[in-house]
Amino acid sequence: MSRFAHLLQPDQGQEARSIMLVSKSGLEDWLKSLPERARAAVLADRFTGAPGDYVILPGDRPGEWSAAFGTAPKPGIWDLAAAAKALPEGLYRLEQGSPGAAGLGWMLAHYRYDRFLSKTETVGDRILLTTEPGLIAEQARLAEATALVRDMVNCPAADLGPAEIQAAIEQMAADFDAHVAITRGDDLITGYPMIHAVGQAADRSRAPRLIELEWGNPANPRLAIVGKGVAFDTGGLNIKTGGFMRQMKKDMGGAAHAIALAKLVMEARLPVRLHLLVPAVENAIAATALRPGDILKSRKGTTVEIDNTDAEGRLILGDALAKAGEDNPDLILDFATLTGAARVALGPDLPAMFANHEDLAAGLIQASADVSDPCWRMPLWDRYDDMLKSDIADMVNSAEGGMAGCVTAALFLRRFVPEATPWAHFDTFAWRPTASAGRPKGGEAMGLRASFEMLKRRYPLD
Repeated sequence: MSRFAHLLQPDQGQEARSIMLVSKSGLEDWLKSLPERARAAVLADRFTGAPGDYVILPGDRPGEWSAAFGTAPKPGIWDLAAAAKALPEGLYRLEQGSPGAAGLGWMLAHYRYDRFLSKTETVGDRILLTTEPGLIAEQARLAEATALVRDMVNCPAADLGPAEIQAAIEQMAADFDAHVAITRGDDLITGYPMIHAVGQAADRSRAPRLIELEWGNPANPRLAIVGKGVAFDTGGLNIKTGGFMRQMKKDMGGAAHAIALAKLVMEARLPVRLHLLVPAVENAIAATALRPGDILKSRKGTTVEIDNTDAEGRLILGDALAKAGEDNPDLILDFATLTGAARVALGPDLPAMFANHEDLAAGLIQASADVSDPCWRMPLWDRYDDMLKSDIADMVNSAEGGMAGCVTAALFLRRFVPEATPWAHFDTFAWRPTASAGRPKGGEAMGLRASFEMLKRRYPLD
């Protein structure tokens, strides 16, 4: 059952309070249109029309009021999020038009992660009326997918390990009549040796595994979605310092994105043969832990010298991407909280996107702009491929010196993808360090809606 669909309802003339959206550029003309009493309230409150600014306007009779909220000059998805957060429970309608895309922001302003709170705040629903009821169902699905990513990333690692990631995928498979296959523990050694090596130090109850889900007509184009599922990352023997380890429950953010995108694909019944692959591990420290200097043989057969055990995500993705490529996919997408270098380059809001085909990159960038889900294309710069050279193996897992870290990580992954197969890689932070309306501090979906929009255009329904 959707947590969000009821928050938008068809406008059938119900009694509701009005919401006005006012930009700085339109403030003066809007003020002139107001009755004197309302204009006085606006001036007394020093309302400027800046995003997030709001004022309550008195009506003509006792108990009557409406609200005005500042908004950016260009309409956006988050225009109504501040309103949904600030207003009391009740029924509302926009004075000008329908919410459109901003209905999603209205829904997500109701998101709370309160699973571990002993006392939860009771906040009533703010319901917005819309004259475009056909948008409600899809916006609710997008809100649910975003909330799924947030929930999984926010969950402590003790409560969301490899087994729990597996259970979430198995439940999704049951909901959509999909098939799940699990390769677990020592069974990984021959087929997926890098996944096994990264997760071998974890407790048996948190054994590494590759989780695969397949859904859809086998005659349709094959779509592979891969997500990095490191349930917790200590850094291994190259142990992280406390500050860097603090949020490593989020290192399965790539898996959360992949699972949420797979769910959107199945809900929309896109004409694809979906193949979801999630390598789920805990990068723990024990006598059996992977060591710097070890050499691993990958599923593809190439050998990898370990320079840094904290560059483990690309190892498990390498085996999963190799498996995905064996089934002649039409497209591969992968999501990973892969490098700090991407955050240094782009900050927390922009996921780094890499693509090996120009039309795929262009499609993602266009979809990103159209649905207000920003991403930034980074280069697969061939000259940096030499940074992955090893003296005694086919490659190293971490380029020496740390320069262009997100680029060399993407180049590492590219070696496991068939050259002719369109492939895009998202290096996503999956975390919002500060809160804003509709976007609380904590786990966040980044690039999810852009990817889904691209897929809808690439695989249109008949």
